[in-house]
Amino acid sequence: MKAAVYNRYGPPEVVHVTDVETPVPNDNEVRVRIHATTVCAADWRLRKADPFLVRMFNGLWRPKTHILGAEFAGTIESVGKNVTRFRAGDDVFGSPGFKFGAHAEYICLPAHAVETKPRNMTYEEAAAVMFGAVSALSFLRRAKIQSGQRVLIYGASGSVGTFTVQLAKYFGAHVTGVCSSANLELVKSLGADAVVDYTREDFSRAGRVYDIVFDTVGKSGFWRSMKSIKRGGVYVLVAGSLLRSALGWFWAAITGSAKVVTGVARLRDGDMAFFKDLIERGQMRTVIDRRYSLEQIAEAHRYAEAGHKKGHVVILVMRHPNGSSGEIDAC
Repeated sequence: MKAAVYNRYGPPEVVHVTDVETPVPNDNEVRVRIHATTVCAADWRLRKADPFLVRMFNGLWRPKTHILGAEFAGTIESVGKNVTRFRAGDDVFGSPGFKFGAHAEYICLPAHAVETKPRNMTYEEAAAVMFGAVSALSFLRRAKIQSGQRVLIYGASGSVGTFTVQLAKYFGAHVTGVCSSANLELVKSLGADAVVDYTREDFSRAGRVYDIVFDTVGKSGFWRSMKSIKRGGVYVLVAGSLLRSALGWFWAAITGSAKVVTGVARLRDGDMAFFKDLIERGQMRTVIDRRYSLEQIAEAHRYAEAGHKKGHVVILVMRHPNGSSGEIDAC
């Protein structure tokens, strides 16, 4: 099978498409023919070992994981003998988690790691659900979001931010999204009650305070955010310097000014079914910025890493007769 492989840390060019052995499912696994996947922050950060601590679990000098890809949608081709819920031909979406491996034509993974594809989504749309939605839901839970709270989401137009806006609204919060001028209307369309253009306004100088400041990109600034969080509120840091967040946590803990939430997102049992239900009821959707073919994987990495995408960068692995050829689509 074809797969996008990298054998050393470095720039996007270290990722290349080559032939690798097609995996065979174990007794409790399914093999999925991948139609679409994405390049998300987890992919390019592992590729370039950013932050350096990535090397502590993925190999100090060379990566242990050679095929990236944290989410996908496709069709089950075969199932292990102990799998009863799915059968060949079922359309599914899911995530291999920290094992990665979705930048390929096929992937084998436990049956509990996939869910039937929402009936109102294409493969491309369904492929872009898991990374952003799991991150958003996991951190909102840890922040103990409640109906009626005021939540500011920094980086509201990105892959995590777009889901955070939608899920915070689902939980009944008043949402303010921070993004660039070009993405204000997008963030409003996702349900944000208010938007702030960071190119024209510093949210921390407006005098407004929030129960939760949710930073999806690590650029809100710790001290700026502290000014905008009511005492006893929550600062969520999804991306950014681990040292900075650790020092901030220590300061916030000593003063009791706010709770700092950071770390790794966790998928719980039932979360995928929850996402599917929200999608099929029209309460959650994905946003796709650009589409690339598997052969254009290095270019997709470069664009995703640049930090200006809105929503997701999708990789079209399987070409369809309806015209999805994998060519760049700069939406």
